[in-house]
Amino acid sequence: MDENVAVHEPGDDELLTVLTGWLPGRRWFPAKGVAADLECVGGITLADPRDEARVRILLVRIVARGVDTVLQVPLTVRAPDRPTSPTVIGSLEPVAATGSSERGRTEVRDGVGDPAFLRAWLASAEGPGAGVDPELADVLTGEQSNTSVLLPASSSAPAGRGAILKVFRALAPGNNPDVDVPRALADAGWAHVPRPQAWLAATWRVDDELVRGHLGVLSEFVPHARDGFELACAMAGRGESFAALARDLGEGIAEMHEVLARALPTPEPAAGVDRAGDLARALRSRFRWAVRSVPGLARRAAGVEQLAAGTRSVVDPPAPQRIHGDLHLGQALHATTGWYILDFEGEPLAPIAARTRPDLALRDVAGMLRSIDYAAAVGGTGGTATPTPADLAWADEARRGLLAGYFHGSEGAETAVLLRALEVDKALYEAVYEARNRPTWLPVPLTALDRLLAPIPRQHDRC
Repeated sequence: MDENVAVHEPGDDELLTVLTGWLPGRRWFPAKGVAADLECVGGITLADPRDEARVRILLVRIVARGVDTVLQVPLTVRAPDRPTSPTVIGSLEPVAATGSSERGRTEVRDGVGDPAFLRAWLASAEGPGAGVDPELADVLTGEQSNTSVLLPASSSAPAGRGAILKVFRALAPGNNPDVDVPRALADAGWAHVPRPQAWLAATWRVDDELVRGHLGVLSEFVPHARDGFELACAMAGRGESFAALARDLGEGIAEMHEVLARALPTPEPAAGVDRAGDLARALRSRFRWAVRSVPGLARRAAGVEQLAAGTRSVVDPPAPQRIHGDLHLGQALHATTGWYILDFEGEPLAPIAARTRPDLALRDVAGMLRSIDYAAAVGGTGGTATPTPADLAWADEARRGLLAGYFHGSEGAETAVLLRALEVDKALYEAVYEARNRPTWLPVPLTALDRLLAPIPRQHDRC
């Protein structure tokens, strides 16, 4: 099909003026609390099959301290006598007739919840499609970086399960991994990823450079599923073992890595690359960075150095491969048919090349282990961020279950060292984040660091 090319139309600047007071209040606006320059770099008009509204996707460049990105803002422009939902952002006042162009007062609405936008998106997208009903769409709340819309199955598709449309807010040049990776996994026959059913791409211009990227993806809805983090927190609060579910999850992550290695192969590492040395240097660098923000970490320097030395001496680290890259319990759904992995997008403000760079598969495992610790603290019996002995025991059992499922009992001593280094790296990042944003939660990563930097047990002690 023809590519959607963003072009700047005369009315786009007027639309941007309507948006200037509304955008900074959105959860997905990337420049919170700082002055930002907004510039319209173009827009894309999609045709509503029913012609009930003008559908315009505005691309807005946001430049602020540490931020330079293009946001996608779908809008619909309707007559004011239309129903009041979805959100009305502002209005466009009448203009005098010019030739055949005449406009009365119209309202600018948030497009993602408007059936007109959803119909136009579905009509313009690539892929096999899905039998969904835009009229009954439900915009999901709580997302920080994107906007997702639940589209139930249409009455003409009684066997359908519905779908979820994810509208990417921060756009980046290149194929979004939240489109490409699930497609590759599903096409390879892995059943535990929501299958993409439609996707929309566009071309736009930034600084005189023409770039192409994805605007969104429609994925299969997983019925009767529960967010993995919410599930783990609830079980921790009841003191109910999560070990069996964690074991199943570990097995699923191992399968995902195996399929990713086949479906999205990466080049062989260059000869002479010191992968173990690079990991050790990265751990030391992370520690120096963390100590600058959390000086109390300095007393753990000897433990970090011992772990870095052990990492440096690993003889043959696994080769890097495509991984999830941001894996935690909130990126997993548990359904009657097992675990599903989703949200392969990574950090939306990072370049696509950084998000798709091959890495150790163990980094995903480390992220899930850290998430288990947080589930124990958030949902645990103590009611505070300082883990109780019962919380620690619950998390330890769940971690052992996850590792048993992932390694099938074949985790080696060198693998244990690498995994520990990656988990420490993650916990150091968490310590800085919590110190800056949620100081009362600092005990969670600090407790983990004390455990992880203790002398490494012998291999049979981990079984």
